[in-house]
Order: sequence, then C-alpha cells, then structure tokens
Amino acid sequence: MLKQRIITAILLIPFVLGGVFYLPASYFAWALVPVFLIAAKEWGKFIEPECNITQWSFTFTMGILLIALNILVPASAVWAPTGLNPIYQGVIGLGAIWWLASLLLVMGYPKTSKRWSTSPMLKSMFGQLTLAPCFAALIALKSLSTPAHPYYGGCLVFLVFLVVWAADTGAYFFGRSLGKHKLMPNVSPAKTLEGLLGGLLTTMVVVALVMYLSPEQELPLVIGVTLITAIASALGDLSESMFKRSANVKDSGNILPGHGGVLDRIDSLTAALPVFTLFYIAFWM
Repeated sequence: MLKQRIITAILLIPFVLGGVFYLPASYFAWALVPVFLIAAKEWGKFIEPECNITQWSFTFTMGILLIALNILVPASAVWAPTGLNPIYQGVIGLGAIWWLASLLLVMGYPKTSKRWSTSPMLKSMFGQLTLAPCFAALIALKSLSTPAHPYYGGCLVFLVFLVVWAADTGAYFFGRSLGKHKLMPNVSPAKTLEGLLGGLLTTMVVVALVMYLSPEQELPLVIGVTLITAIASALGDLSESMFKRSANVKDSGNILPGHGGVLDRIDSLTAALPVFTLFYIAFWM
C-alpha cells in the first residue's frame, strides 16, 4: 500500500505543480472542473451508496454550478481594484460558515447524524458547500498572479498544499509513535490528539521556510494563519471521515492507487483553502 501511494504521488506531483505554477488562471479554472466532477461523483456515494442515478444527478448539478461560476466570473474578473468579486466572496464565505457548522456535526457525531443521515437533500447541500468554496478559493488564489509576478498566485496555492502536507505527515508519524489519546473515536478511530499536535508542530517547518524566503513578513501572523489553516485541514479530513462512516464507505473511490479517490486526497484541502483565502484577504494582503 505504501509503495503504491508513493508511486502514485510521484506520478501526480508534476501535473499538479505544472498546473499550479504554469497554467494561466483562465485555463486553470477550467482544468479544475473535471477534477471536481470526479470528486462530486464520489460524494454521491455518501448521499446514496447504491444509487447511480443519485450519484450522477449530484455530479451533474455540481457541474452546472462550477461551469456557471467560471462563465459568470472569468478568472480575469475574480479580482477587481476594490477586492475579490462579490460572487466569490459569497461562495467562499458560505464555505467558512459551513466549516463552522461541520465542526459541530463532527464533534457531536453520531448523535448529530440523526438529523441528516437519512436526508439526501441535506447531504447534497453539504457536498456543494464542501466542494464549491474549495473550487472558488483555488481560483481566487491562483488569480492573484500578475504579469509582474506571474508565480505569485501559484506560490499561495502551493503554500496551502505545503501546510496540509506538513500537517498530514506530522500527524501520521507522531500519531504512530506517540498516539495514545483518541481525537474523535466515533469519527476516525485511528486519529489521536498527539497526532494532531504533532502535525501542528510540523507545520512550523513551513513557517520557517516562509520567513526565510520572505523575511519581511510578520512572524506572529504567519504562525497564526499556518496553524489555523492546519486545524482547518484536520477538520476537512474528519468531516469526510464522518460522511464515509455514515454511508459505510471505506474509500471515496479507487481512481488513485494506494490513495483511494479524489476526495480522499483533497478532503483536507476542501477546508484549508477557503479558510486560508479568507484569512489572507483579511490580514495578509
């Protein structure tokens, strides 16, 4: 399994980094659509695990939503002199509200699942609130590139990736070696408090890298945004685990050998990207 994960990651990383850094924002926005449609099809399993019609109908509605967002607000119009486009503000802001609600659902699981586990409508809405703000946040960050700084937006996206990867890696190794206290046993029995704290500690490597490359940044701000983004990434992971457990699904898919589905790879990013984007706009721009 570990060997498969490493091989798949090695094959994927050049495509991911190539898109993040070298695709123009307009092409990047459209290249994301099929990726998120695969994720939407996988989310459909959480809604009705045995019903292909439900899964494809959810994928279709997500496709309409993402395509409409790209048409209504092309990448060149995402940022105006006054700031982020109002439609993007609304979508990403809704994402932030959803993740606060998701935190309550995760903390109260399985009791809270009684209110939504039998409702396809609510699970569909939760899927839209999980995927659409992440999609919008990716495009918003990527679109901050300018002719004078063509890689700036890509660097911001990559920074979020680094925080999530550092948090996941630290949580894995600290959890395996030191983990004793379960974090959310009803949601994900393997995750521990020690793993979470270890993951947060590991993200300080990213802070050190940012301060080394850009020493003019305010250290407390960089630490604060990094930790909040890492905590959000953990919530994204736990939230997907909650929906998988409720639907009795082990992996969201099998398209990525050793990793599972697309959702299994981007679950942490679905929360980290909108949260980082909002904090970046509020405190870092």
